Amino acid sequence: MAKIVFTAGRVSAFKCHPEKQQAFLWDVTALGLGLRATPAGKPAYIFQSRYQDNTVRMTIGSPNAWSIEQARTKAKDLQRLIDDGKDPRDLKRNALADKAAEIIATAAKVETDKLAALTVGEVWSAYIEERRTKWGALHYRDHIDKAKAGGLPSGRRGGGKQLTKPGPLAALMPLALKDLNQATIEAWAAKEGKTRPSSARLAWRLLTVFLTWCSEQAAYADLLPAKNPAKTKRTREGLGKAGKKKDALQREQLAVWFSAVRDISNPHIATYLQAMLLTGARPGEILTMKWEGVNTKWKGLTMRDKINRVTCERTIPLTPFVAHLLAALPRRNEWVFPSPTSAIGHIAKPNKPHTTACGVAGIDGLTLHGLRRSFKSASEWLDIPNGVRQNIMGHVAASTDEDYTIRPLDLLRVHHEKIEAWILEQAGVTFDAKAATGLRVVTG
Repeated sequence: MAKIVFTAGRVSAFKCHPEKQQAFLWDVTALGLGLRATPAGKPAYIFQSRYQDNTVRMTIGSPNAWSIEQARTKAKDLQRLIDDGKDPRDLKRNALADKAAEIIATAAKVETDKLAALTVGEVWSAYIEERRTKWGALHYRDHIDKAKAGGLPSGRRGGGKQLTKPGPLAALMPLALKDLNQATIEAWAAKEGKTRPSSARLAWRLLTVFLTWCSEQAAYADLLPAKNPAKTKRTREGLGKAGKKKDALQREQLAVWFSAVRDISNPHIATYLQAMLLTGARPGEILTMKWEGVNTKWKGLTMRDKINRVTCERTIPLTPFVAHLLAALPRRNEWVFPSPTSAIGHIAKPNKPHTTACGVAGIDGLTLHGLRRSFKSASEWLDIPNGVRQNIMGHVAASTDEDYTIRPLDLLRVHHEKIEAWILEQAGVTFDAKAATGLRVVTG
């Protein structure tokens, strides 16, 4: 091979003849240093030598990036490796592999740092979005309400400039998920348990299930300890035990309660509260009733049921006075108790209107669930069979024998109408069940 002394002019002028596939120019100064060119490509410095009786050729780089002296130094370094019995191609491959491993490690660290920076709020949002199709509307709303930041206009009538309060879990939402440990949750429970223990206990139950879900997700499992950090004795002690409530209407309170509730200006809320008392249903079961569940032909009310795991609903008698109340309500959407301002389409639990009505009636401490207990208490005056009461109220069967007893709607109606008539009689509400008309559609 002819060799010359590489100069800037010779290197820049070197071209490959169009009829050749490639052309070479070799440097006399550095052993193995050459310049390779093709008709279509740009010239590049190369190194060529012999290693273990085989030709070794490696690209050094473009003359635009490498000076002649830099190329000579590189060629000498590569020849020195061969003289030491090393294949320079292996070293290059190892360097490339190390670089690739470095890139992968850097990307993994970026991803790890990204996961480590995830806040509880971000993962909470992903959690409820994935699980919401498995939940009822009220359970979904509980997850939203307990974690809300607050500070927004309340939107309540007469609320003025009042702002919403943060939910019990709001303080935990900005924290990194990896920092949600036992000590943090125990401190949270001790604080929330002093001001709103009932709400905090529900929030804690939601949080516990959420953390169990996180531990089952590959993306989040490594961010949490093996044991659920919400399940500690100190957390339970900080939140306290829920007291067993015994609030219920006394027989002599029925008249003033009905009077105050029927004076509520919102007919949907007034009807809701009366239906609660007269059906013995849970507050959420009545709130989420739809018109399609009101069967005027067979006189039945179908509602959501948390005990029935198969159908998730139960049907109870549509008693005359409840039918009369529902007949007066306008049908604005699918919900029996709609709300034009609610995101879920129906009214939320009307605790405040009920408390106000109870204040007017001079009744203290009666909750919405207390109306369910009131139904149970009223049935005791009539010696209603316990199994019938369980079927109407949606209680778990007390025995295997009871579980196998299927009571038709007509049989339940006989007893249910007795309970309704007794309550109305004690309340002094005049109502002729035989003269009452069926449901009709009311617009508005």
